[in-house]
This record gives sequence, C-alpha cells and structure tokens, in this order.
Amino acid sequence: MGDFWAVALILGPILLLATAIYVWARNRQASRASIDRSERGARELRDDLEDRQDRTVDL
Repeated sequence: MGDFWAVALILGPILLLATAIYVWARNRQASRASIDRSERGARELRDDLEDRQDRTVDL
C-alpha cells in the first residue's frame, strides 16, 4: 500500500503540471475568429446585464 502512495505522490503533481501546460498551449492557439466571438459574447452579456439592471431599478 505504501508503494501506491509513493507513486501517487510523484505522478499526481506531474500529471497536474502536464495538464496545465497542455491547456495553456491550447489557449495560445486560439484563432482570431474565436477570440472575436468571445469578445462579442462578453460585450452582449454586459449590455444585457446593464439593460436588465436599468429595468429592475425601483425608484
């Protein structure tokens, strides 16, 4: 049982680091169209939240 934990303690952080590097590399390869789509979605969400807040204000 001790051997299992020794392997887990060594391989766990290595796998976590490998996953983080993989995700970081994939995000750097995002296309310009994908980035533009994300920006447009964020802008629309902000506008929608702003409009919703204006409608729910109790004067």
